[in-house]
Amino acid sequence: MEGFPVISTIILSPLIAVLILIFINEKRIGLIRGIAVASTSVCLALSIYMLFAYDTTKGGFQFVERIEWVRSYGISYHVGVDGISIAMVLLTSFVIFTGVFVSWAGITHRIKEHYIFLLLLVAGVFGVFASIDLLFFYFFYELAVIPMYPLIGIWGSANRQYATMKLTLYLSFGAVFALLGILSLYFTSGAMSGHYTFDMIEIGKVILPSHYQIIVFLPLLFGFGVLAPIAPFHSWSPIGHAAAPSAVSMLHAGVLMKLGLYGIIRVAIGLLPGGAHYWMPVVAILCLINIFYGGLVAMTRRDMKFMIGYSSSSHMGYVLLGLATLNYIGMNGAVLLMFAHGIMTALAFSLVGFVYDQAHTRMTYDLSGLAHKMPFVAVAFAIMGFASSGLPGLANFVSELMIFIGAFKVYPFQAVIAVFGIIITATYMLRALRSVFFDELMDEWKHLKDATTFVEKFPFIVLIAVLFVVGFYPSILIDVINTGVVPLIDKVNSVSSVIMGG
Repeated sequence: MEGFPVISTIILSPLIAVLILIFINEKRIGLIRGIAVASTSVCLALSIYMLFAYDTTKGGFQFVERIEWVRSYGISYHVGVDGISIAMVLLTSFVIFTGVFVSWAGITHRIKEHYIFLLLLVAGVFGVFASIDLLFFYFFYELAVIPMYPLIGIWGSANRQYATMKLTLYLSFGAVFALLGILSLYFTSGAMSGHYTFDMIEIGKVILPSHYQIIVFLPLLFGFGVLAPIAPFHSWSPIGHAAAPSAVSMLHAGVLMKLGLYGIIRVAIGLLPGGAHYWMPVVAILCLINIFYGGLVAMTRRDMKFMIGYSSSSHMGYVLLGLATLNYIGMNGAVLLMFAHGIMTALAFSLVGFVYDQAHTRMTYDLSGLAHKMPFVAVAFAIMGFASSGLPGLANFVSELMIFIGAFKVYPFQAVIAVFGIIITATYMLRALRSVFFDELMDEWKHLKDATTFVEKFPFIVLIAVLFVVGFYPSILIDVINTGVVPLIDKVNSVSSVIMGG
């Protein structure tokens, strides 16, 4: 496939589907769903192809495409993927592909519009993970975030108006700070090099002053960190999870939160290594707030969506701890956990959505003994809970282990404290599993039905299979991710020593 625009096809496939859907009669539901499945299937197939076609011996950005857009301002459509990007593109492809199937039963009104906004969102996500130009990076970042407002506001559940407004305010606040940092990088690097460009590779070649890196790193850290979410800007996230429909919750927790983390990796750490060296010890403390506040609040929630939402904030604390290590194994573990958590939490929200569509409640104290009527869903929920708790053999275990090993080398106190967060996770996950599925079956739930059709089972099977494949054979991703991590950490180590020494 040499010469074929793989990345552009992945980005454009959802957009082309959107254009087609606009002209489709809204009553032709089967055709609408078929178009959504076809476009996301193309994305998944090409993402898997990139994973196996990526040359790990060469490393760097591959499948690169570049088209000059505004030459005088150094703006170009410049896309490509390295090992970190490929993992995120693959994650997005799995989540949106399965999310389309989950929406078949969960969305019953304004189906065409739902898929239009869903595909717009995912096109933006693909663009962020593939962009090498900072201006297009920001454009796709906004494209990925904006559709969340109608997706939650129109198809969301209770408190959707409050959730959408809080989400919009928080993310707009973060996006403004991130934009200020990006513009500062553009003008400062241009003034120093004499060549103004938004190209991240070119900006990365400029060694910026240490005091500048320390100052500008903060707006980028917290600008992208709002979406991550990083404490104390995390309170919007669980509310958004709870109010969103199932497929949107899958994308929200599975993918969108990773956009913020990816922005920290690619822009903040990648372009301001001296700033990262200075501020990451602070992040190593803030991440503990994520881990324990998210985990402890999740223990008190009886709404399963809120429980998983706060659990996601807790798990992002582990990713932040891995990033804060600024070493090879910790960073590899952080990126792998971004992938593993994305798959796991997509499975979690899809399962909760399946139960809610039949029982019309998500409260653990309302539900009991559902395994008698839903054995397949019960097993899937158990696997999800085990993955979230870091059970060996599932993808989360490998990634969390790498983070702890990396953290012990740099922040032994934080690493020891963070390990106890796993006990909290296991507590609320196993308690929910026992309460909802394995207590005595109540008469009011005897009418519930298990996932039996292909459409119902297929997304669960796909996500579970990914968790097991990566859990038992993690090198399928780690070998690729490492090619993106090594030059990043090498740059941090070399540039930081020069800057801090000078």
